[in-house]
Amino acid sequence: MLNWLETTSYAEWAGQSWGWALALTIHAFGTATVVGLTFIIGLRLFGLFGTIPYTSMNKLVPFIWFAAACQILSGVTLWITKPGQYLADGMFEVKITFLIIALVVTRVFQTTMTREAAGWEAKGVSSRGRKLVAATCLLWAAVTIGGRLTAYLGSLYLR
Repeated sequence: MLNWLETTSYAEWAGQSWGWALALTIHAFGTATVVGLTFIIGLRLFGLFGTIPYTSMNKLVPFIWFAAACQILSGVTLWITKPGQYLADGMFEVKITFLIIALVVTRVFQTTMTREAAGWEAKGVSSRGRKLVAATCLLWAAVTIGGRLTAYLGSLYLR
């Protein structure tokens, strides 16, 4: 099955310079958007950007999910170019595990933020939101680090 995936015309296109560069660029922009917007929300919940209402942060949610979808689709594109190599790399499995957990925690956080943001504004506090956004930020940082280590350690194995 893995050999078949690697030899599909899509995988061959993705493995070429333009396909790889395009997928990697989309993956990087997706990562930057998810991590950047999540950290902006986190910084707001921890007291920075006090002029931004908590309820306004809900407008960032669709951008985060669009970027996450871009990450997943471009990640699958990168993966199918050498699935056997990625599956043999333990760091890739760690990254995917963190990715799944990050997606679930992000969903829980965003559901909580949507439901409770008005109350946070009224009270001026968001203790539950702080805990969830801290976990979300740490998980997305772990996904990012796992992705970089997958690339770096994978290239070391090829030597």
